[in-house]
Amino acid sequence: MGKHSRPGPPNQPSRAVPRVDADDRLAAYNKRRRPPLDVHRRHRPLHGGGGHLRPDEPRALEEWNGFSYEPAGAAANLAEAQRWVNEQRTDATG
Repeated sequence: MGKHSRPGPPNQPSRAVPRVDADDRLAAYNKRRRPPLDVHRRHRPLHGGGGHLRPDEPRALEEWNGFSYEPAGAAANLAEAQRWVNEQRTDATG
């Protein structure tokens, strides 16, 4: 088996990046504006540590603005933060 035959984890988005269009002069710029792994919203524990640890502690909510993640609010716990992240995904797909 070759080193590229292993599929990635099923719970992560594809890391495949579309090719840059040679006719589009802004293609390289638009590629740099994409968030890492196409994650537009994310949450992090306020006091550091792993995201899955201490699910009852507050979370900082961050949103991609085209250049970097910026603070978007706070959630009381992990469940509320996950609802906020998933709210964006359902609006974008629906």
